Amino acid sequence: MNDEQLLRYSRQIMLPAMDFEGQQRLLDGHALIIGLGGLGSPVAMYLAAAGVGHLTLADFDTVDLSNLQRQIAHGSSDIGRPKVESAADSLRALNPDTRIDTLQEKLEGEALRKAVRAADIVLDASDNFTTRFAVNAACVAEGTPLVSGAAVALDGQVTVFSNDADSPCYRCLYDDRPDDGPQGSWANCSASGVLAPLVGVIGSMQALEAIKLLAGIGKPLAGRLLILDAARLEWREMRYRRDAHCPVCAAAD
Repeated sequence: MNDEQLLRYSRQIMLPAMDFEGQQRLLDGHALIIGLGGLGSPVAMYLAAAGVGHLTLADFDTVDLSNLQRQIAHGSSDIGRPKVESAADSLRALNPDTRIDTLQEKLEGEALRKAVRAADIVLDASDNFTTRFAVNAACVAEGTPLVSGAAVALDGQVTVFSNDADSPCYRCLYDDRPDDGPQGSWANCSASGVLAPLVGVIGSMQALEAIKLLAGIGKPLAGRLLILDAARLEWREMRYRRDAHCPVCAAAD
């Protein structure tokens, strides 16, 4: 670290759990962020600000006026621009030392596997189950930790999948029929709406968990799903275990 970095990250380095070694691990880290919308915006901005050295941003969409109520990485002048370009500009202005790579595409198949393989950690900030299932499968196959978040209306949730031996994955929680079971109410924001600060809360928690994992500090949220009822400002914690019959992680053994 140079003198400017020591000053920039001084408030984190002061933390006994972080110190110079943890900050250096952040600087050496590589995070893949899938989705640069309401969740991905605070995720990307906090990871860049905290000093994660390499960020890969993946999103195929462009900025729309309706996004600006909550997607804080973009501004009015960015309407019509690819979200990855708009977000990259915001991140470079925030921390020019952070290496930013952009993937303006819908990551699928081998391209998704390749992007996951190259990263130390993946943050799923997407808004649909098809993408979440695909990202989970790629992370399980590559053994890459996954930080998952979701937010719609006045409800949010966040958890971590370490994807090491005997750990549960996203499909251990949710099957492939999103209209059935507990995830049936988790439609996307375009269908159900969302209160702006909610995605900031959940996205910030995703960034926090990613920083903890990359720096090797604290206790990760693995095996615990935090559920936020923002209307009452109440948190609930649900513990979960690996499904021995999971079609993804059990089949990968």
